[in-house]
Amino acid sequence: MSTTNESVLFSPTTIGAIEVTNRIAMAPLTRSRADRNGVHTPLAIDYYRQRASAGLIITEATNISRQGRGYAFTPGIYTEAHVAAWHPVTEAVHRAGGKIVCQLWHVGRMSHVDLQENGAAPVAPSAIQAGELVFLETGKQAPPSMPRALETAEIPGIVEDYRNAARRAMEAGFDGVEVHSANCYLLEQFVRDSTNKRTDQYGGTVENRTRFPVQAITAVAEIWGADRVGVRLSPLTRSAGDTPLDSDAQHTYGYYVEQLGKLGLAYLHCIEGQTRGDNAAGAFDFKALHAAFGGKYIANNSYDRQMAIDAIASKHADMVAFGRPFISNPDLVERLRRNAPLNAANHATFYGGGAEGYTDYKTLAESVES
Repeated sequence: MSTTNESVLFSPTTIGAIEVTNRIAMAPLTRSRADRNGVHTPLAIDYYRQRASAGLIITEATNISRQGRGYAFTPGIYTEAHVAAWHPVTEAVHRAGGKIVCQLWHVGRMSHVDLQENGAAPVAPSAIQAGELVFLETGKQAPPSMPRALETAEIPGIVEDYRNAARRAMEAGFDGVEVHSANCYLLEQFVRDSTNKRTDQYGGTVENRTRFPVQAITAVAEIWGADRVGVRLSPLTRSAGDTPLDSDAQHTYGYYVEQLGKLGLAYLHCIEGQTRGDNAAGAFDFKALHAAFGGKYIANNSYDRQMAIDAIASKHADMVAFGRPFISNPDLVERLRRNAPLNAANHATFYGGGAEGYTDYKTLAESVES
């Protein structure tokens, strides 16, 4: 694809009902800088405002409930205090000309008893323990605790938690929401046959395994209107929890997105490969997912400038989401427009802490001035 197509990356479009000024989305980025109750500090106002030139900001993953929490100092969107903390963030982004949606998150089995209310076990479709590590409030890391399988009668209550979080996000002034059904958290734990061994109406066939995720997303769409709701998927990623892939991922996710397409959602957001790994669009038919969904498509995973231009120009994607580059480049859109060098990121400040590595990265203009 010729570089003469580069202007398409910076052209406006609509993603569902959301008008965006360019095709560059800011992907969800966990930064772990909320307080112990999941309430953001004022630093988040500056952080998101600085990045408002993105066509669409998708917030860091945001807990829909106390039960949904799996990492210390991650934000929530289920109480009035959460709404009060997020509201000045959305106002600041809007004043800067940006659009922002809240990513709704339940980690499922990827949690620890120390992070759960009254030391309860994490919940999951089936009692299968996750691998890897979670971050605790003590600053230490620990393996996820053994989860318990959700009772059938409990699942409608979690659907209501999604509905409540969607309503809270609307109160906080967001432009829409993205439902996190990726990276092997709760909804994807139900979708994959590697983590869902249930024998009730939520397990077994692909129709059953996708039932609860579709119910949750439908509830969110009932609050917002479907054209302001997106969904994120990751058919090829094994994190979190070192989760095995589905045994027939192309069929499973193809069926899933067909059901989502029937809802008329704003967009489908796919991680094309292993999260934080190389782009692996050639290892899976993401074009088939896009076609089965039938709506707008956001591509993600290790895209560079030229790959993004090509993806938009070829109509593979309607937007391209950049994650880690936005951490150290608040003006990433301008840098991509000019094909300018990018700031290097300080990995030591990705998670936790204060302003350092969060709101103190310089823009191109600031670098010239200094």
